[in-house]
Amino acid sequence: MVGLGVVLSTATEAPPKEFVELGRLAEAQGFAAILVNEGRGDALACTEAIALTTSRIRIGTNIANIYFRHPFLAGMTAATIAELSEGRLLLGFGVSHRPLLESLGIRMDQPRQYMREYVQTVKKVVRGEPVGTFFRPRPSAFPVPVYVASVTVETAEVGGAYGDGIMPFLPARSYLPQLVAAAKTAAQRAGNTLAAVDCIVSIPTFISDDIEQARSAARYNLAFFAQLPFYRKQWRRCGFVDEVNALQDAWKSNNRRAAAALVSDRMVEEVCIFGPPSMCKEQIAAFHEAGASMPVIAVSPVNEDRLAATRKALQLLAP
Repeated sequence: MVGLGVVLSTATEAPPKEFVELGRLAEAQGFAAILVNEGRGDALACTEAIALTTSRIRIGTNIANIYFRHPFLAGMTAATIAELSEGRLLLGFGVSHRPLLESLGIRMDQPRQYMREYVQTVKKVVRGEPVGTFFRPRPSAFPVPVYVASVTVETAEVGGAYGDGIMPFLPARSYLPQLVAAAKTAAQRAGNTLAAVDCIVSIPTFISDDIEQARSAARYNLAFFAQLPFYRKQWRRCGFVDEVNALQDAWKSNNRRAAAALVSDRMVEEVCIFGPPSMCKEQIAAFHEAGASMPVIAVSPVNEDRLAATRKALQLLAP
């Protein structure tokens, strides 16, 4: 898999029609894929809407929350979108985060094992294999590659052994080869006969000719994710132990700006894409060289709204 992708955030106020328009723009600009995350909107529903109004670009989720849908339903929905898009679907799944799930009354129990079982069930449904006792799903006319959101080598192993690859988010560029190696080793050990283990990496992206403004926006963005234990665990493994410990303490007072001041330049440079377009393109290439078979830009604003920033990125960073 080659090319550059873009991920749209359902955490914005944008209505689904905006996503459809952005999908058409991304296709016209030559992007390889447009993916949708799952915040305050349905990632699979938005993916289907984009699929119906495009014809060439790959479409998919980055990522869909496995605790929001039964795997049987997820598999049938995926097969539907794959057929409607004539095989353009890339299906990314993640376990989400315990604080978010608990706030919704959802229990997270043995998430890695649940992910293994979930991926296997989805793939069975797509292939038309029986997973229950009453009826057999109709097999999809097109393959559906399934990716596992991976922040540690353990989850990367699940993606390699049971899926078609991994979808890391927020890894340090220097940590990426470890995730890819873990997925490949697990694939070989499990007898997974993939020609290659894909690695689709979603990267926070901040475009501005003012490098310090872009860096500041990146710090503020990373400070938000420092609230979540899985990302803190990943960053510690990336070598940002001092930064993460300080960020965790800062969040005890619920002060995001104070936390942002503790994000080091090294974290920003390793985890994000930022600066003028030419600099951003160099950083995208560096992620590709580190093991990202498809880098995916997750655009955040620098002194503007997110939709305007995304439209600008589609123009300035077009392949």
